[in-house]
Amino acid sequence: MKNKEFILKEQWQITKHLVRWLLLVLPVAVITGLLVALFLWTLDLATEIRWQFSWIIFLLPLAGVFITVLYKYFGKGTELGNNLIIDQIHLNDNNGVPLRMTPLIIFTTVVTHLFGGSAGREGTAVQVGGSISAFFSKVFNLNQEDNTFILMTGIAAGFGAVFGTPVSGAIFALEVLAIGRMKYNALLPCLMASIIADVTCSLCGIEHTKYHIDSVTTITTILPNIDIDVKLMFTVASAGVLFGLISILFVQLSDFIKKTATLYLKNKLIIALTGGILVISISYLLGTLDYLGIGVKSINTDGISIVSAFKQGGVNYFSWFWKLLLTVITLSMGYKGGEVTPLFFIGAAFGNTFASICGGPIDLFAGLGFIAVFAAATNTPIASFIMGIELFGSEYMPYYAIACFVAYYFSGHKGIYHSQKIAVSKANILK
Repeated sequence: MKNKEFILKEQWQITKHLVRWLLLVLPVAVITGLLVALFLWTLDLATEIRWQFSWIIFLLPLAGVFITVLYKYFGKGTELGNNLIIDQIHLNDNNGVPLRMTPLIIFTTVVTHLFGGSAGREGTAVQVGGSISAFFSKVFNLNQEDNTFILMTGIAAGFGAVFGTPVSGAIFALEVLAIGRMKYNALLPCLMASIIADVTCSLCGIEHTKYHIDSVTTITTILPNIDIDVKLMFTVASAGVLFGLISILFVQLSDFIKKTATLYLKNKLIIALTGGILVISISYLLGTLDYLGIGVKSINTDGISIVSAFKQGGVNYFSWFWKLLLTVITLSMGYKGGEVTPLFFIGAAFGNTFASICGGPIDLFAGLGFIAVFAAATNTPIASFIMGIELFGSEYMPYYAIACFVAYYFSGHKGIYHSQKIAVSKANILK
């Protein structure tokens, strides 16, 4: 009888805890979802304007100077972006995440895309969620542990809403903080925040890009009664190694350009001006503007984009490198936006190239590169695996897992989030 009473009491406490967190998360998730919807709408508008008036990209250097000045006078304490939010979670503090981060990052990211900077959107959405959740943490006067939780729900809400992937958004918020460790006690609050934000964003009329993997069904297995093509499995593992190495290139090149620019140019205004000139010059040398902006779609039906990477001949052999280079220059030299969507582009384009060389299914390897380079660069293999299911369907789950997990192991410990801690080493030799 006492055991039964204890169990009932325990269940009642858990129920109260979840109801409390639903009430705490609701305003954070709804407002984040609305702001992400506004951001995505303005981002699409900015892209359309740039496509219609291509000459506007020549103003990119001046846009970089403008962004730098804005952050100098209004963005003090927010320059670290996503890393700032991760730092505050580790410190159990919310005072370092100001509310002004939201309008500042939305506006400057749209400016970056409007004038042709190669950047993404995840960083913006996560900063929106983080700053909104920090604001409500102060409003609710939460204690240190609850403050940590609500900042994590802000990350989940922003990520889930911006990509339309609520489950991977929740897992990303748990996984991104420390390599090898997740805070499972924040799982349900993060899931609630991610789902509510995604639903809110969708109700505003935002439609996310649909991707399809169709061709693998024509491949026959080598071993009887086993649903995995063993040859394909080893090919995917080989690709996973390369996906991991590409993420290292992205991170190391970002650090190199940032340090080199600071060393030789010194003045942030000159750095931004130079970065814009480099992006424009490289684009014209390549003879295409397809590597500018978000890169999900192209204005030309035969243009290079994430969508085209899922088709035979949809990208060139070095499309992945040019997108990587332009993104690294853009984000390392003062412009704003996220790294994740460019990582999707880089991974999908390299997956297409790898499949073309090895004779594998183009759309499968594009999809694998899409999630695996992201997994490697962010050290979030579980979230990336789940994202593959949410975006491409569950039919090829073993291949998603192989690509993401192998890429994760071969990417080392350094990723795009420098505030990410190492809780558990990937391997003893990497300590």
